[in-house]
Amino acid sequence: MSVEIALRAARVRYGPLEALHGLDLPVPAGTVTVLLGRNGSGRTTALRALAGTVRLSAGRVLWRGADATRLPAHERARRGLCLVPDLQAVYAGLTVAENLALTRPGAPPPYPELVPLLDRTAGSLSGGERRMLALSRALLLPHHARVVLVDEPSLGLAPPVAARTYRALVALAVEGGAAVVLAEQRVPDGLPPGTLVHELRRGSLAFSGEPAELA
Repeated sequence: MSVEIALRAARVRYGPLEALHGLDLPVPAGTVTVLLGRNGSGRTTALRALAGTVRLSAGRVLWRGADATRLPAHERARRGLCLVPDLQAVYAGLTVAENLALTRPGAPPPYPELVPLLDRTAGSLSGGERRMLALSRALLLPHHARVVLVDEPSLGLAPPVAARTYRALVALAVEGGAAVVLAEQRVPDGLPPGTLVHELRRGSLAFSGEPAELA
């Protein structure tokens, strides 16, 4: 399988604290990759480093073999990278319809639960509704997304909605060929064969393999 994007010897500092300690993280195309770890393990920082929303203090970001370390986050987005953070992932002052239109104007919401809420402002939604709206950004871009990074996809979602979300994200990888990276505290159920798991502990890689090996 070909590597779509990767961190190479990546280090990230927040003031005096180093959050990633020389992390090597290859992300193949057409595959789901799970970044596993507790809060503070470096999962979110690794996603942000791939997306370009935090700067590396050392190391590189490679995208299809080319050095993308200095490529700004908005340029990575234009080239097909989509980041769905765990917090502040929607424009609270815009309506649901306006948020969706920023991704694909005129497209129906990928979650039917959002249809009766199209005229509501995103800031007035419940936590689960806001999460569905944020995830819609990734799910509405199957033909353009090359890299999809999602921090805790099921956060605030009811179990049936979470299961649908995981199926849709898997489809982006398996059917759409995207490199999909999910930051999780545990391995979700129902992921396809070939899923890769990288467990982070205190900013370093503690395990790499398939879910069955981790168990």
